[in-house]
Amino acid sequence: MTTPNHKPSPRGTAARAASVPDVPLEDRYVLLIEAVTDYAIFMLDPAGNVSSWNSGAQRIKGYSHDEIIGRHFATFYTPADIAAGKPARELKIATAEGRVEDEGWRVRRDGTRFWANVIISAVRDAGGTLIGFAKVTRDMTDRRRLAELERASEVSAQVQITRENEQKRIARELHDDLGQQLTALKMSVALMEATLAGKAETAHLVPQTNALKTEIDAMATSLRRIAADLRPPLLDDLGLTAALEWLAEDFTKRYDVDATVHIEAGTPQFNEFASTTLFRIVQEALTNVARHAKATLVRIELARAGDFLSLEIEDNGLGAALEQPPGKTSFGLLGIRERVRQLQGAVSFVSAPGAGFCISIRLPASAAQ
Repeated sequence: MTTPNHKPSPRGTAARAASVPDVPLEDRYVLLIEAVTDYAIFMLDPAGNVSSWNSGAQRIKGYSHDEIIGRHFATFYTPADIAAGKPARELKIATAEGRVEDEGWRVRRDGTRFWANVIISAVRDAGGTLIGFAKVTRDMTDRRRLAELERASEVSAQVQITRENEQKRIARELHDDLGQQLTALKMSVALMEATLAGKAETAHLVPQTNALKTEIDAMATSLRRIAADLRPPLLDDLGLTAALEWLAEDFTKRYDVDATVHIEAGTPQFNEFASTTLFRIVQEALTNVARHAKATLVRIELARAGDFLSLEIEDNGLGAALEQPPGKTSFGLLGIRERVRQLQGAVSFVSAPGAGFCISIRLPASAAQ
């Protein structure tokens, strides 16, 4: 318990004072700046010549202290920026307004470019006289590349959506417009057939009308197949499970390859984008099997494990040497990779010559709901 006359012990204060090195404040600032490696921090004289250089500047720009001191800071700018007078203009703005901030390409010692965020601040003495500039540069190349990838991903996803909507429109027009016209044409031929059959002098033409109806039926079948390939109505009407079952059944009929679909209970209700993307992935995989695998069996399995979904498409065909340079199937695999990335998932390919081909996809369930 303390008393009114109690005085704090000087031991704590002395210990704290002893822990701080006896270094002048100015030198501490120098040490602090020198310790920063993520930023290039240096001074320019009033003419724009480099007068100090920290380790971060050497790491980012590639110049050692002795190589750069005394050189004009325009050294860091691209030829186009130098020709446009950008270095001098930035010093002029910093002098008038106190600081200037800019983002753009800068040049390292080895000639490579990097995307930089730059702040130039005017430094004045107590009397207001300009004594130079403080310049802080940060390498933003990785962040810029990430932003570009994100924009590219957004554009790619939008392109996919636009293409699907266009295919849906074309499929609907083929089915509703051209399909109805073919139906009307077949009815007209049937009416003509009845008229021809009712007269002895034209009855011999009836077999030709039968042949014409057969051709119209074949055209209608092709039309339905083309429309379904563009956008299967089951995908919109009954969802992904029904669409995948139809796809496997149609693949088996077309190519005489036994395709099976197994979807475990507990898989979520897929949103439109995820349903379309997963359907197109399976469709592209089956196209590769039909073109290149010479398989007799294809297995398609969709399951949920906790917060993740897994999709596997496996065949017993010829397989491929994955370590070889990209071949004729690579474009389809690249398309699958891009679609999986749009669902925030990961994909792996497992294969060897004579051992079939397996596409294994894992993605967060939240991306599909």
